[in-house]
Amino acid sequence: MIRHWLPLFALVLLFSCQSESPEETTAVRPNILFAISDDQSFAHTSFAGCTFVQTPAFDRVAKNGIFFRNCLAGSPGCAPSRSSIVTGRYHWQNEQAGQHAAGWLKKYVPFVDLLQANGYHTGFTGKGVGPFEYGKSEEDDLRVGNAAGTAFSTIRYEPGTDGDERFAEKINTINYAANFKDFLSQREADKPFFFWYGATEPHRDYEDGAGLRRGKKLADVQVPEFFPDSEVVRSDLLDYAVEIEWFDLHLERMLEHLDSIGELENTIVIVTADNGMPFPRAKANGYEYGVHVPMAVSYPAGFPAGRAVDDRISFVDLAPTILELTQTSPEGMLPISGKSFVNILRSERTGQVDESRRYALSGRERHSSSRYQNLGYPQRVIRDGEHLLIWNQRPQRWPAGAPQRIKEDTESELWPLYGLDEEGKHHSEWAFTDVDACPTKSFLVEHHEVDSLRKYFDWAYGKRPEFELFNIQSDPSCLQNLAGQASMEGVEQRLKAALQQQLENTSDPRVVGPDPELFDSYPRYSRMRDFPRPDWMEE
Repeated sequence: MIRHWLPLFALVLLFSCQSESPEETTAVRPNILFAISDDQSFAHTSFAGCTFVQTPAFDRVAKNGIFFRNCLAGSPGCAPSRSSIVTGRYHWQNEQAGQHAAGWLKKYVPFVDLLQANGYHTGFTGKGVGPFEYGKSEEDDLRVGNAAGTAFSTIRYEPGTDGDERFAEKINTINYAANFKDFLSQREADKPFFFWYGATEPHRDYEDGAGLRRGKKLADVQVPEFFPDSEVVRSDLLDYAVEIEWFDLHLERMLEHLDSIGELENTIVIVTADNGMPFPRAKANGYEYGVHVPMAVSYPAGFPAGRAVDDRISFVDLAPTILELTQTSPEGMLPISGKSFVNILRSERTGQVDESRRYALSGRERHSSSRYQNLGYPQRVIRDGEHLLIWNQRPQRWPAGAPQRIKEDTESELWPLYGLDEEGKHHSEWAFTDVDACPTKSFLVEHHEVDSLRKYFDWAYGKRPEFELFNIQSDPSCLQNLAGQASMEGVEQRLKAALQQQLENTSDPRVVGPDPELFDSYPRYSRMRDFPRPDWMEE
C-alpha cells in the first residue's frame, strides 16, 4: 500500500531544522542502517522472484519502501565498489583507494567521517570498506582506520557450542545482530546513528552440501543460462542461497530490535550488495550478474512506500543521497560525481521517476593477482533500462585470469594448462584465478572437452571482443553480443558516446591519460602469483 502523505509532524520537523545546529537537530534527523551483503546478484531475493532463496527481511524493506530495479554496483569486485559508496566517486577517480587490495590514501574522506562530525553515532560490523591496506599510524600516507567507521565485531559465535546457530560451518562467526545491539547500547541518548552492517556472506568459500542439508531442493534452483544444468551447479547455488539467508536473518533481527525500541519509524534502511554472485561469468565481470545488484530503501516516517522504480542508480549516488538525508555538508570530501536520489525516495511515483537518470556506470581494473606482472582486466560499463554496453579495454588479456600459472618457488615451471592435473581434476589456484574457487568453476574446466558443455567453458574463461552489447530485457544472461550488428548501430553509438563523455567528465586515466596504464602500477598488499609472459607482449 502506497503511503501518500508525509506525517505533518515529520514535515514540520523537516523544514524547521534546516537552519539549526547539529546539536539542535539530533533528535529529529533520521537514523540510517546500511546493510550490504558480499557477492549477491540482483536476481537472488525472494522479492525478485527467486525460488530457491528466501529473504523476508529484504522483502520487508522492499514492500515497506522502494524497490530499485536498476541499481549498478560501483564495480563487480568488492573493494572498488565499496570505495564508490563512501566517496561518491567512480573507482577510477580514487587512485589506489579505488583498487582491490591497494592502499587507502587519506585524502579520500568517506561520508561516514562527516556524519560523525555532524553528530551521528557511527560504526560497522563485519566487512567494512575493503579489502584495503590501512595505515598503522598517523604518520603514514594511508588512512588509519576503516573507512566505514569504528568496528563492532567482537561478539562471536563459539563453533561447536550449543549457541552456535550458524547455517553452515564456513559462515563467519561474527554475530552481526548482537554487535548492532552493542553499537546502539553505546549511543548517547537522542543521538542519531549510522550503522554499516557488512556481512561477509555470501562470499566464498561454502560448506559443500549445506543447502541440501538444510532441506533445500535441487529442483527449485533457477540455473542461469551461462551455466550447464547439472546437479553440481544446482547444489552450489543452494549453498550460495544458504549464506544469503544468513545475511537476511541478521538484518531481520536488526529490524525487529529497532522496532522493539521504537526506532524503526525514524530509521532509513538501505539494503544492497557490493557486487554479483561469486561464480564464473558473474563476480569480476561487467555482465548483469556481476554488476546489477539488489537494492531496497525504506523510511516509514518519510518515504511513500510500496513502490518499484526503474531509475538507473549507481553506487556513486549513495554518498550524496545520505549526506542530503542527514543534512550533512560534503565539505572535506573530494568532489562527488554521484547525484542524490532523494527526489525519487520522496516521490509517490513508480516506474521511471527522474527522466534525467538515463544511465548508470560501473567498471573494473584488477581483481585478484591473476595475470603476468599483476595486470588487471580493465572494463568500463554503461547501462540504460534495456541495454548494457561493456568496453573491454584490453581484450588481448584473459578476462578470468591466465589459463596457466608458474609454480610457487620456481622461476618458470608451470602448472598444467587450465589447472587440470594428470587425473583430470581441477585445481582452482592453478588457473583462472579471478574466479573464486568453487564446484561450478571446476565443473566447467573438467568438462571443457565435452562438446555439449564447451560453450559454458568459453563463456566463463575465453577471451572477449573489445565491445559487447546486450539486450538485458530479453537476454539477462548476456550471451547474445549485439555489438557490430547493423540493426543495433544507433543504440551502440549512443551508449558509446554517453560512456565516453562520462569517462572524460570524470577524468578516467584510461581515457584522458596521462598514463593509461596507471592502475596496473599500484602496489597490491594481498597474495601475489606469478604467470608467464603472454604471447601478445612478445616483440
